[in-house]
Amino acid sequence: MKRLLFLLLLLTGSHALFAEEEKEITLQLPPASLEKWYKPANEHNVWLHTMFRLRREMQAVTEYAALEKTGLLKKWLGKLQEDYRSIGKMVPEWQDELETELLDKMIAAAENSKLDDLQMLQRKLGKSCQSCHVDYKLVAALRYRAPDFSPVRVESEETMEEEKYSRVMSRLSLLVNRIKIASDDGRTDAGITALDELQQRLADLGGSCSSCHKDEQPRERILGKASQAALGKVREGLSAGDSKQVGRHMGEFAVGVCADCHGIHRMQSNLRELLSGE
Repeated sequence: MKRLLFLLLLLTGSHALFAEEEKEITLQLPPASLEKWYKPANEHNVWLHTMFRLRREMQAVTEYAALEKTGLLKKWLGKLQEDYRSIGKMVPEWQDELETELLDKMIAAAENSKLDDLQMLQRKLGKSCQSCHVDYKLVAALRYRAPDFSPVRVESEETMEEEKYSRVMSRLSLLVNRIKIASDDGRTDAGITALDELQQRLADLGGSCSSCHKDEQPRERILGKASQAALGKVREGLSAGDSKQVGRHMGEFAVGVCADCHGIHRMQSNLRELLSGE
């Protein structure tokens, strides 16, 4: 629990880490049946698209009720009813939590042109939706939408062997530190050897990006020209015995590559592992 709390506080940018008393956060896991409506179990992320439609339908009902456009209001109420009721079909455990009576009353209010009543009923329906989101939205996003690197394998161009992602990342960290240590101690050959391996390992790592990304832009942004330029300056510094140049450009590389990629992927991935018990 403490580790999960620490990660959540970092993720949200909270300063509560420095409070005198530690606070505990209890998270509710959604029913297991929800998973089959998310990728990769589901090809089309049905649950997300249903939620997006519901949000759009609620907005349309609000706007057309205010404009007193009854025909369009009834059209969107019909869509809202269909998608709202589908929640119980997808996740049977939540069937009894649905406020279907409120929805039925909204439809009746629209039929009788009681638009003030309809708006009041819709606000109640919205509050019931929000209460579910408070309990499950963050957990569901972390558990089903955060990146999962456990099945990803990185193939070495030299040996053609595949390694676990976690092992490759540990090796990268080791090499980055080895370069800096060698530079500080004037061991030029050791630093350049480590840099050569780092660049090769980064190239191997880049090949794994296609496991999730179907275009080259994410890879280029993290591992492209900017990162190679920084490492080129590191090489110049090593060759010249200039530890300050090596340190400056290794820092540039660490921020532009390591930190940027970790900021996008690592924290969410770690939280997903904790919530999934992986």
